[in-house]
Amino acid sequence: MSTFDATTTTQPSNPMVVNCVAYRTDGTRLRDISIDDISEALKQPDTFVWVGLHEPDSPLLLKLQEEFDLHDLAVEDAQHAHQHTKIETYGDALFIVVQTAQLISGHIAFGETHIFLGKRYLITVRHGASLSYKPARHACEKNPEMLALGPSYGLYAVLDYIVDNLLPIVRDFREELQELEKDIFADTLNRDTVRRLYDMQRDLMTLRLAVAPMQDIINQLVRLHPGFIPDDLRVYFRDIYDHVFRVNESISAMREMLAAAINVNLSLVTFGQNEVMKKLAGWAAMLAAPTLITSWYGMNFTHMPELSQPWAYPTIMGVVACVVGTIYLALKRAKWF
Repeated sequence: MSTFDATTTTQPSNPMVVNCVAYRTDGTRLRDISIDDISEALKQPDTFVWVGLHEPDSPLLLKLQEEFDLHDLAVEDAQHAHQHTKIETYGDALFIVVQTAQLISGHIAFGETHIFLGKRYLITVRHGASLSYKPARHACEKNPEMLALGPSYGLYAVLDYIVDNLLPIVRDFREELQELEKDIFADTLNRDTVRRLYDMQRDLMTLRLAVAPMQDIINQLVRLHPGFIPDDLRVYFRDIYDHVFRVNESISAMREMLAAAINVNLSLVTFGQNEVMKKLAGWAAMLAAPTLITSWYGMNFTHMPELSQPWAYPTIMGVVACVVGTIYLALKRAKWF
C-alpha cells in the first residue's frame, strides 16, 4: 500500500475508474486517489471516499471488495447487469440497484447503476446506457456544507441526477408525438407512422417498468435507514420522490396518448376505407340498373313490342337515365357521394 498524502493528486489510470476522490468530513475535497490508496485514505478518521466505475471487470470489483469490505452477494450482483431495481442492507452498507435510461437516435437505451453506500464511502457502478455522474459530483463539491453530511448526500445527488435525466426523454417523446399528428390524421394508412407509435409505446412501457420500482427505493430512503440517511437529508430524498412520481405520471399519460393516437389512426383509416367502399357500391348500383335493362335486349325473344316502334330506343334510354339519376340523387342525399 502506498502512503496517503492529502497534498498529492493521483489521477486514476484505469479507464474503468471514472473517479476516485477523497473528501474531508467537512465536505472539502482532498484529492484524486488511486484504488490502492483507498485503505490509507480511510485510515484518516476525518475522510470518506467517492468511487465511480463504468463496467468494471471482476478483478477491479474484488479489489474494491477488499478495500471496503463489501458483501460477497452485493459484489456478485455488481459484476453482472440485468438486475432488478432493489435496495438491500448488508451489515453496515446499503446496496442499491436502479435503472437508467438514455435517448439515442430516437429510441430509449437502458442501463443500470449499482450503488454501495457506507458511512465513509460511496461507490457507483454503471452498466450500459447512462450518463457520467461527474456533474452530480461537481455539484456536491460546490456545496461543501451539504457534502459535510457525508456520502449519503452524494447518493442524493446521483439519484437526483438519474431522475432528472428521465424527464427530457418523456418531453422529447411528447414533442415527437405532436409532430406525428399530421400523419395520424391523414386519410391513408402510413405504416411507418403506426410502427413508430408502437415503438414509442413499447419504449415507454419498458421505461415505466424501470421507473415505478424506483418510487419504493426513494420512499425507503425517506422513511428508513437512519444509520445511513441523516434526518436533514430526508427532505431532499422526498423531493426526488416527487420527481419520480411526476416522471411516472408523465409516462402513464404519454402511454395513454400513444394508445389513443394508434386507435385514432386506425379508426380514420377504417373510416376512409368505408367511404371508398360506399362510393364503389354507389357506382355499382348505378351501373346495375342500365345493365339489367339493356340485358333484356340480348335475349332471343321473337316478339318484343317496342322493337317495331321508332320511339322505343329513345324511350328506353330516357328510362335508363331517369333510373340512374334517381339512384344518384338518393345516394347523394344519403351522403355516399
